Amino acid sequence: MNKTINAMYFSATDTTKKVVSGIAWKVSENISTEIAINTIDFTLPEVRTKPVSFTEEDVLIIGVPVYAGRVPNILLKYLNTIMGNGALAIPVVVYGNRNYDDALIELKDVLQLNGFKVIAGGAFIGEHSFSITLAKNRPDEQDMAIIADFAKQIGEKISTQEEIETVVVKGTRPYRKHYVPKTKDGSPADIRKVVPKTNSNCIDCKLCANLCPMGSIDVEDVSKLNGICIKCGACIKKCPTQAKYYDDQNYLRHKQELEIEFASRREPELFLT
Repeated sequence: MNKTINAMYFSATDTTKKVVSGIAWKVSENISTEIAINTIDFTLPEVRTKPVSFTEEDVLIIGVPVYAGRVPNILLKYLNTIMGNGALAIPVVVYGNRNYDDALIELKDVLQLNGFKVIAGGAFIGEHSFSITLAKNRPDEQDMAIIADFAKQIGEKISTQEEIETVVVKGTRPYRKHYVPKTKDGSPADIRKVVPKTNSNCIDCKLCANLCPMGSIDVEDVSKLNGICIKCGACIKKCPTQAKYYDDQNYLRHKQELEIEFASRREPELFLT
């Protein structure tokens, strides 16, 4: 079978990368050991300036994190430039154990509108970007076993179905509004303008500036932001000296609520028919 497997993802803290790459490798193994895997990591802003297109010979596994129950707003413009031209696609969303709401159906719709044939889809759990305890260390071994089985079924579908069926995934149209955290008195809390602070642990290694998916951290003074913060967790979780942190009270309250209310383990949801 003359197919190219493409693994494509936005993954600030590597959880979506782990899920998408895991699916791609296992799909490749199940179709043919000789199939090449092409990887497109569009986490950094410069990658999102380059147009990407596929052909009918391509299989695309594409993954994004879930932000407030939806595909991140900041990715929609780029995602709508990716041309399918009849390629097969498997949309993947990764969320921090609360809910993925309408993110998967939204990503599926984007792909279909751009000329992809969506043949499977999945919602997986990754350690929450706000937390080191909520869905800690996920995707874990149990998740990766589910991913391997899911990929095997995708490989079988591609290899055995003469007319490969499109998939139905969970979600509502019109899409639900973005999930909004609450303040202590129950009113909506807008944390969009909350930015990370920098403490005296900083050794000015510039790692955070190089990792920021928005290119917002000032490379000359990493305590400053020149753009928006999407609360992806990259600068905080990957800092070698724990120099980055948030101190906004609404953000911290929301983080604590998530950790308490959604502590029970959720499992991946897979869609193949």
